[in-house]
Amino acid sequence: MRAWLDAWQEALYGPRGFYRSPAGPRAHFSTATHGPTGRLLAEALLRLADDHGLRHVVDVGAGRGELLEHLYAARPALRLTGLDVVARPVGLPDPVEWLVSPGGAGLPEQLRDLDQVLVLAHEWLDVVPCPVAEVDEAGRLRHRLVEPGTGTESWGPPVAGDELAWAGRHWFTTTPGDRVEVGTTRDAAWAELLARVRTGLAVAVDYGHTGGDRPAMGTLTAYREGVLVAPVPDGTCDLTAHVAMDSLEHDDLLDQRTLLRGLGVDGRVPPHELAQRDPQAYLRALESASAAAALTDPGGFGGFLWAVKELG
Repeated sequence: MRAWLDAWQEALYGPRGFYRSPAGPRAHFSTATHGPTGRLLAEALLRLADDHGLRHVVDVGAGRGELLEHLYAARPALRLTGLDVVARPVGLPDPVEWLVSPGGAGLPEQLRDLDQVLVLAHEWLDVVPCPVAEVDEAGRLRHRLVEPGTGTESWGPPVAGDELAWAGRHWFTTTPGDRVEVGTTRDAAWAELLARVRTGLAVAVDYGHTGGDRPAMGTLTAYREGVLVAPVPDGTCDLTAHVAMDSLEHDDLLDQRTLLRGLGVDGRVPPHELAQRDPQAYLRALESASAAAALTDPGGFGGFLWAVKELG
């Protein structure tokens, strides 16, 4: 049996970890950075960068560079940098910079002293492993241990120190059976990312929750080949848990629907007369409207929370 934190880290980022597989996560699920939604998200991010006079975009946890390709297609003169645990993706445009990350909360040493930068952590923190705990029959919060090959759990030691202090401050419960995904590792990863920026804007975008709306049973889950499966840390599936977004250092915390509407993503269907006048333009506008609807759907991508921090 191992602590969930350690088993999770090994399952995703170890030598045979899920995120190191040749096919990559795209073989198992789609994110908002893929396809038409990715193009529209890139356009919104460029407006955000322009609003703050930023000249460089860094994509943390960039997968296989899908969002970077959209950004480059829309603004090839903009400096772009991606980082992930794999080597530079084949086909990524030459001007796009790429850094190899250690995985999880780790950041490459070269990522430092960033100026006039928009740093985007899009669905990064939900795959930064964190301690998983549960309240026992005596009302004590205790770590859960897991068997990596089967997902079978058992009781571990009581939560203590900084982790207990975090739970008391952000996710307090004494109800037996309640589970807590202790966010200390996510907060520390975010703080380290902020420390790498001299001037600019850092944005964490993720499925998350805030105080008063914590899920009693936690959110740890897994995906394999597009299907929701039991969370087993064996390296064959993605392991993810929603983020306590309000515990992250931030200036603003907004839902994606609100933020993207403010950046001009409204999802209005194009007028039908455009179909007769310019069929190709109509189809492009219709695709954009469909993508906007997906990005702002409160039951889907629109349910993301954005933690925004201005630096310098």
